[in-house]
Amino acid sequence: MPAAPSSPIPSGLGQLAGCDRACPDELPDLLARLSCLPDPRRRRGRRHPLPYVLAVAACAVLAGAKSLTAIAEWAADASDRLLFCCGAALRDPDRPCRAPSEATVRRVLQRIDGDAFDAAIGGWLTARADASRAADQDRHPPSRPVRAAIAVDGKSLRGAIRADGRRVHLLSTLRGDGIVLAQRAVDAKSNEITAFRPLLDPLDLTGAVVTFDALLTQTDHAKFLVEEKNAHYIAGTVTLSGV
Repeated sequence: MPAAPSSPIPSGLGQLAGCDRACPDELPDLLARLSCLPDPRRRRGRRHPLPYVLAVAACAVLAGAKSLTAIAEWAADASDRLLFCCGAALRDPDRPCRAPSEATVRRVLQRIDGDAFDAAIGGWLTARADASRAADQDRHPPSRPVRAAIAVDGKSLRGAIRADGRRVHLLSTLRGDGIVLAQRAVDAKSNEITAFRPLLDPLDLTGAVVTFDALLTQTDHAKFLVEEKNAHYIAGTVTLSGV
């Protein structure tokens, strides 16, 4: 029998695809954000801390892994020092760090709160990009103030199928520099319109220009952005998806 195809990485980790690899000094902030996620596993039988499993998966994707099998292979080849930086538990100083197996990574990613995981990864990427941009601006100050450009757009994930056979559809906010600020799964019985406000509500949009397509052009959305988020908007336009 032919081998079963490797499972694609979940959407939360998909934000990391194509990004630069993480440096060791960037991992404490990532671990701190992942530590805030609720652990869906029973206490009994846990071999690895939740932030450790998620950080290993994130670092593997940053290194080019495109499937759960590739994540597990990267983890198995990682050095003890790198696994320790990712949060490995050292119960015996003389025993090497243990990498999580593919089955462990799969179970964890299937059961965690997807929206919370997306927010944690997106927050880390945003902070990482902001630090890099601030350093660039210190070296080359802009000639005039620049407004943040944020696009809101929906997409169906390739290869991601729900138990009922429906495809997984996400509504995402994409910054002009390509950073995904937030994304939210659109309920199978709903649509992008109802997901718009919950997606943007936690974000600081002060002074930003938010663009969205005709489907999301609603009077309530315009009032929400201007009156509650102190933002500007351009409605019914081509968004920045794919930047």
